[in-house]
Amino acid sequence: MSEEPGNSGGESTLTVLLAGGVNLAIAVMKLVAGIISGSGAMLSEAAHSVADTITEILLLTALKRSARPADRRHPFGYGKERYFWSLLAAVSIFASGSMFALYEGVSTILGHGEAQSTSVLSYIVLGVAFALESISWLQAVRQVVRESKAENRSLWTYLRLIDDPTPKTVLFEDSAALVGLLLAFGGVGLHQLTGSEVWDGAASIAIGLLLACVAYLLGRTNRGLLVGRQADPILVRGVRDHLSAAPEIEAVVDLQTMLMGTDQVLVCARVDFDDSLGAADLERACVRLAGELVEQFHDVTEVFIEPVPRSDPELRAAVLARYGDIAERWNSAAQ
Repeated sequence: MSEEPGNSGGESTLTVLLAGGVNLAIAVMKLVAGIISGSGAMLSEAAHSVADTITEILLLTALKRSARPADRRHPFGYGKERYFWSLLAAVSIFASGSMFALYEGVSTILGHGEAQSTSVLSYIVLGVAFALESISWLQAVRQVVRESKAENRSLWTYLRLIDDPTPKTVLFEDSAALVGLLLAFGGVGLHQLTGSEVWDGAASIAIGLLLACVAYLLGRTNRGLLVGRQADPILVRGVRDHLSAAPEIEAVVDLQTMLMGTDQVLVCARVDFDDSLGAADLERACVRLAGELVEQFHDVTEVFIEPVPRSDPELRAAVLARYGDIAERWNSAAQ
């Protein structure tokens, strides 16, 4: 997490714009093919692409609104707006994509759907859509792979700890889109081979379940970020080590961090200073240490340092309740 803040903002915007343009074009093609053929799977895929297009609009809103500077009403800035709009994007995937696909699939299986006819247009649209989605997917993959390598992390670890939901959302929805296209191809093909609409309906249901899973995973990620997740563990350890090494500090009693937005971390440290320090020395030490943390860890944007005695029983109990055995090890190392 040592990148300069904002470095990934331009690439995130490019990723979202590319995905949005691709999804809009694909949605129109799928809708035309679905209406002509009456295929439930094609109509479900059209709804899928519409949901993805809405998602990109919400993500662009997230990128723009979260970049606003801090003001009197929001002194810590608007970074969490990115998480809010990304959460709405996850809800959009479920509401406008998954629910429609499930409804269309059940209606087709029960024989309540429109009469279907096999059309070569469906295969053409699915093939073109797969090619276009692959372009958007490759851009999302390139971004997350490049950023994970920059942090010396595996791709899965990076996706789990990422504080920018935008590339993760695009990657997940594009991956789901490619799988959905294969499901739709299978449904249309099996319907043509067997003459049974059950296969088409089953493909629609599978697409709906796929979208529901993606919506859940993205919703869970953004929920954690909105609630106020701790910063990257590597950053937390680095901040603790830096404070512990300061000559004025005898022990880091408590350290709390929270993601305030993408590349924005709030640090609150309670430390036991050397008792021989005067008030002026204490003030200068706090100012110097805060500046060093912001300079060394570019994601750190706000630092609060509070002098406390390490022997305070209430504070010790609160730290132990929050961190458990880890706090015990910290305390032992400080003594």
